[in-house]
This record gives sequence, C-alpha cells and structure tokens, in this order.
Amino acid sequence: MNIKKVAVLGAGAVGSYIIWGLSNNKNITLGVVADGERNERLKNQGLMINGTKYTPQVWTPEEAHNVDLLIVSLKYGSLRGALKDIQTIVGENTTVMSLMNGVDSEEIIAEKIDKSHILYSFIKVASQKKEDGYHFDPETTVGIYFGELQQPYESERVKAVNDIFENTGLHWIITDDIQAEIWGKFKLNVCNNLPQAILGVGVGCYEDSEHMAAIREGLRAEVEAVAKAKGIDLSTINAKSGRGSAVKASARYSTLQDIDSGRHTEIDMFSGAMMRMGKELGIPTPYNEYTYHMIKALEEKNDGVFEYQGENDRVSWSK
Repeated sequence: MNIKKVAVLGAGAVGSYIIWGLSNNKNITLGVVADGERNERLKNQGLMINGTKYTPQVWTPEEAHNVDLLIVSLKYGSLRGALKDIQTIVGENTTVMSLMNGVDSEEIIAEKIDKSHILYSFIKVASQKKEDGYHFDPETTVGIYFGELQQPYESERVKAVNDIFENTGLHWIITDDIQAEIWGKFKLNVCNNLPQAILGVGVGCYEDSEHMAAIREGLRAEVEAVAKAKGIDLSTINAKSGRGSAVKASARYSTLQDIDSGRHTEIDMFSGAMMRMGKELGIPTPYNEYTYHMIKALEEKNDGVFEYQGENDRVSWSK
C-alpha cells in the first residue's frame, strides 16, 4: 500500500496539527475537505497554525473521492451531519482514521462505510485557538496513536501511515492494543477535561484542591468500572500512554475552551456516553450524571437562558 493522496475532514484544533505536519511531506498531495462558504474561505485565506499561514488544497467531498487516506478530525457534534460526506469521500482503497475524542466515533462512521476501511486511532494534542489561529507546542505534543484491532498488527496500511508520518515533525505511536489506548484517552478527557470546565479555571486545580481531585477520582472510578464491564483492560496501557501532553497550570482544555467561547461542548461524547453505557450495563454513574447536567446548564447560560432582566425578570417563589 502506498499513500499518495490525503484528505483532512475538520481543520480545527486537531486537524491543524495534522495539516502542520503533513505539509512537510512533499511526496503526498494534501487537501482539506469543505463545502460552500467554508470551502471558499479556506481557498482564499488558508489556515493560520503556530503563526504561519498554510495553504493545503481544498476539495469538496466529491473531489476527495477515493483518496488513499481520510483523516476525520471533526467536533463530535458535527460527525453525524458529516456521514454522507464521509461516505462520498471513501472509495474502494480508502483508509479512514478518526482522531476524534470519545470511544464510539469509529462505530458511528461504520454506519455508513464498511468497517474494514477504518484504522483505529486517536490523538493527544493540547491545541488552543487564538486570534491568529491555532497554536500547540510540537515538542511536548504526545501525538497520534493508531493500530489494528487484531493481527496482523504490522499491516500494510499501518506501515504506509507510518511512512507518510516520517520526517514531518508529527509524533505518533503504533500500538497493538489500540482499543485500550482509546479508552485510556477517554478516561483522561472525562477526568481532566470536565471538572475544570465546571469550575472555570486552569488544570492546576487538580493539584491545588483536594475537592477537585476528589471529583476527578470519582469520574475515573466510573470510567474504569464501565471499561472493565466491556472487557477492556486499562492496565495494559503503559505509564507514558496514561498521561496527556505537558501543559502549564493555567491550561484550559477543550471543554472549557468551548464554554469560554460560548460554544456548545462535546459533553454528550463524554459524560453523556458514560451515562448511556452505565445504564446499559447496570453500573451507576452519579459523578458523570452531575457533570453532564452542570455542563449542559453552563451551555444554557451561554445561550442566554438565565438572563433575567427586563420582561424576563419574572417573580419566582423560593422553596
């Protein structure tokens, strides 16, 4: 297998890392998939990444049909709306890597394409959107994990992806236990991403507050219980895999970044999924239920639901 044409669907925080790295590979054709106004904007303006302008090709889904590799790096809430585009892009020989957070994006994509196209993967990158585009530290970024669900683990497509990542600046790890690794990343997101989003402070809160640490531990125990019930052995993940990218105490992860910016979050992919799986398995998830409803309420606050002024300043009886 020889990868010559690569498409990226989703040019945000995750997609920017891929575009930054693969732009250094002159042996491939790299493009971003977009429709309509976004297509025109990307063609005209390019992408600002770490203070540098990047101008990958911009393709419609039809123009990207039958690329060798499709990298999906969307926000979770946009995935189902993009399934038709993914179906259009994927040809007979297309490999699909979903670098999205959560534990079910591959299953959702497989509703529209044959699962044999999917090479399981995820990413650890601390990327932030600023006024001049996306920023991340290439040196401290852990990077991309990928691998086959079963033998042969050193498949031709694993070797091909490895080859295009060589000498690009990207960091990556090939693993023969990709499902456990995906769940390990999911645990990091649930435990580290969500509590700080409720409090609205940097990640240093977990070291500086026993109360925040206790919330994190409660969430962790629920994730581990659900994973165990699903037959996923998180103990196989080595110490390096069990950590995220190095960040400052002031770092604000993706959920808090969304709240800061007034956007809806990916809480359905995190605690929402935990609640659903816990119910299916008969495992209580009270920490995740509370976290889910708190972050949903913060989204409502950003939407203006609680702006009680003028005609909205109605009388409410206390109890």
